[in-house]
Amino acid sequence: MIDHQFHAEQLRSAYAGPTIAPLRDSDPRASVDDAYEIQALNRDHWLREGRRIVGAKIGLTSKAVQKQLGVDQPDFGILFNDMAIDDGGSIPAGKLLQPRVEAEIAFCLGRDIDMVGDDPAELADAISYALPALEIADSRVADWNITFVDTIADNASSGLFVLGTERLKLADIDLVGCAMRMEKNGVLVSEGSGAACLGNPLNALAWLASIRIHQGNPLKAGGIILSGALGPMVAAVPGDSFTAHIEGLGGVSLHFAD
Repeated sequence: MIDHQFHAEQLRSAYAGPTIAPLRDSDPRASVDDAYEIQALNRDHWLREGRRIVGAKIGLTSKAVQKQLGVDQPDFGILFNDMAIDDGGSIPAGKLLQPRVEAEIAFCLGRDIDMVGDDPAELADAISYALPALEIADSRVADWNITFVDTIADNASSGLFVLGTERLKLADIDLVGCAMRMEKNGVLVSEGSGAACLGNPLNALAWLASIRIHQGNPLKAGGIILSGALGPMVAAVPGDSFTAHIEGLGGVSLHFAD
C-alpha cells in the first residue's frame, strides 16, 4: 500500500528546500493513479490553507519529452492564484529551487467543458480568448531526476506563470503554424511553433478536458489553461531575463531578480 499522505507531505516540505529524492526511489510500486492521488492531497491541503485555483497546466506535450520519460501521454497540474506573475514582472531570488522557462499559448475558458467530441476543434467555442504565456517550471525532485510519476505527484513540476496582456480570439490566430521565439538575456534560446504542442494546442486541451471529466472534476468557465510548451525549456538563474514572442499573439516577459 502506497502511503500517499507521506509522499504529499515530503513534497510540500521540499518547496522551501532542499530538494528530495524521486518518489520511485522510496516507493517503486507507485502508479500514475498514486501520483495523481498525491497531487490531489496537496491540492486539497493548499485549498484549506487559503490558496485559490485559477486553472490548470498541461505538461509533457512534446513527443520528444514523452519519449524521454517513456510515456505516451501528457500530464497536468493545478494553477493557483499565487503562482501568477505580472507580465514584465520580477521573480524574487530564492522563490524557486531549480527553475526552467518555456513559452506557451494560454487559453481562458468561456464555458464549462463537460463533454469532449471526436474533433478537438469543437472546443474552440469554449475558449474566450488566447494569450501568450511563460511557464516557469520547477521541481522539488533533486536534479530534475524525474519519471512520469515523479512529475505528476509534484503538481506536474509547476512553479509560476506569466500571462501576456493581449487577448485574442482564436479566429485571429494560427494555433498550429504560429512561430515562437524565446530569448534569454537577448539571445535566442528556444524556438518552435504551435504544432510542437501535440500537433495543435487544442489537442492538448481536449486531452485535459477528457481526463478531468473522467476524474469527475470538469474544467470550469473562467479557468486559465497553459496548453503546453511550443519549444524546449531553458534553465534560469538569478539575473536572467526572458522574453518570448508568439506569432499572432504578441510577447510576454519576466526577470529573475539577483
